[in-house]
Amino acid sequence: MSDRSTPRAVRMAQPLAREVAVEVAKQHGVCIRPVPLKRLDAHTGLWEIIDVPCGATLEAKCPPCAKRNRQLRMAQCREGWHLDQEPAIAPDEPDDAQRWLVEFRADIQAQRDQADQAGQDTADLDAVIAGLDEEINEAGMRGNVLGRTAVKRNRSTRRRQDAPDLPRRKMTDTTLGRTFTSSDGKIYRPSLFVTLTLPSYGKVRNGVPVDPDAYDYARAARDALHFPKLVDRFVQNLRRVAGYDVQYFAAVEPQKRLAPHLHMAIRGTLPRAEIKQIAAATYHQVWWPSADRVVFDGERLPVWEDGAGYLDPTTGEVLPTWDEALDQDADGEPLHVVCFGVQVDVQGVLAGSPDADQCIRYLSKYLTKSLGDTLDAGDRAHREHAARMVEALRFEPCSPTCPNWLRYGVQPKNAKPGMTPGRCRGKAHKPDHLGYAGRRVLVSRKWSNKTLAEHKQDRRTWVLEALGQTDQPTDPHRYIWKPIPAGDANLAPLAVRLLRSVAERQRWRAHLARLQAEAAPQDLSATEEVA
Repeated sequence: MSDRSTPRAVRMAQPLAREVAVEVAKQHGVCIRPVPLKRLDAHTGLWEIIDVPCGATLEAKCPPCAKRNRQLRMAQCREGWHLDQEPAIAPDEPDDAQRWLVEFRADIQAQRDQADQAGQDTADLDAVIAGLDEEINEAGMRGNVLGRTAVKRNRSTRRRQDAPDLPRRKMTDTTLGRTFTSSDGKIYRPSLFVTLTLPSYGKVRNGVPVDPDAYDYARAARDALHFPKLVDRFVQNLRRVAGYDVQYFAAVEPQKRLAPHLHMAIRGTLPRAEIKQIAAATYHQVWWPSADRVVFDGERLPVWEDGAGYLDPTTGEVLPTWDEALDQDADGEPLHVVCFGVQVDVQGVLAGSPDADQCIRYLSKYLTKSLGDTLDAGDRAHREHAARMVEALRFEPCSPTCPNWLRYGVQPKNAKPGMTPGRCRGKAHKPDHLGYAGRRVLVSRKWSNKTLAEHKQDRRTWVLEALGQTDQPTDPHRYIWKPIPAGDANLAPLAVRLLRSVAERQRWRAHLARLQAEAAPQDLSATEEVA
């Protein structure tokens, strides 16, 4: 039957060919948003178009890439959880380019110091130094050449009276934790799986407040914003109590009530009572200027003046800068104190046990989802709860540079023209993040003795060996990569490129199946890492 004779309603119900190609690509683990790049082989002089996977970590953007990233994280968690040998991480020797950058940074710093002593303007030199610091980090060096350059404000280190004290053991140079020997001589190296949550902000039922008017949205918003700092404090306290360099693999996931909570795999073991004691004694104080009194609202907003900053539109007075506002509140109370809730779950886990595999799957369960994916779009109560949470976050300062500080009469750090309260572009203010702007996966440096890139290379090497190929190091100067401009006539349509990748993936899998028929099913998933 011709398309013209087919009824319109039937034609409209038919799927688009491109959409079918995308679904086929998903089924075969092919990236559905490949980035086309032109590659010049300097040895042969030939150009070719290469589709590079987008590398998305969220399933909503690219399910195949998100699945590969999730499998990679699972491998990273599994390899580091029950190590029986100390990881040895030795820094690389600096190369000539890194040495030159540091030497040049020293020369510019000397010029800046001389200009400052002579009373000259140093703004241009400060900009050059800031750019060099970024280049130094991009060149593969960690930290700042000069260490801490900003003035550190002294705050009291005395523990809060409402926080219990913690025991402190002498530190030992290890990351492995204790082992236990059974009566038959077998050695066990148990570890922990810990879940930490934020406190209650009001009674909820099925993730929705029973009384929205009584629910403390303001506190929930601030707790979500500063949750990453609270996790850092927990790790610090954990290591002090444990007496060794505790290593961890953690994932931040959303609860149904839209609050972030933490699942953490911990190498080594501590008594459950001590873990709960550490959680109860952990808090983070936010030493920011006051943000509880609205100074500018509605149409009456601060105005920008070049060379001065933001001014009061009525009096013409310059608003205090971020540093000046901090100095004014130096002897006051913290803006906010965030702490964990009373619900703390602690499980002991043994290497290779079904519990360990289940915990690893649970840790990676939501890594491909955004925090907002917990919202039941079909439930009106959940949508209204999320809307109230987003509104509570709208004018809450998320960082020292947040434009919302203007609402409270303070110039944001590094203020610039065009800032408007309630229109911060920060990650925390986006509805999909619900106030949490930190990383979803938190991994300590000595967890598996490998970087994520090294884990990915391990899987790639395994697949290539199974295919009978060798992973030879490539000359870094052999290939020249360039982006393909929009509308390039040599670029095939997306559907055609996806089907080519599907065919190539089928050939790989068929070859691998012939060579590795006896391989375990979980090993076959490593083929997803070859792009």
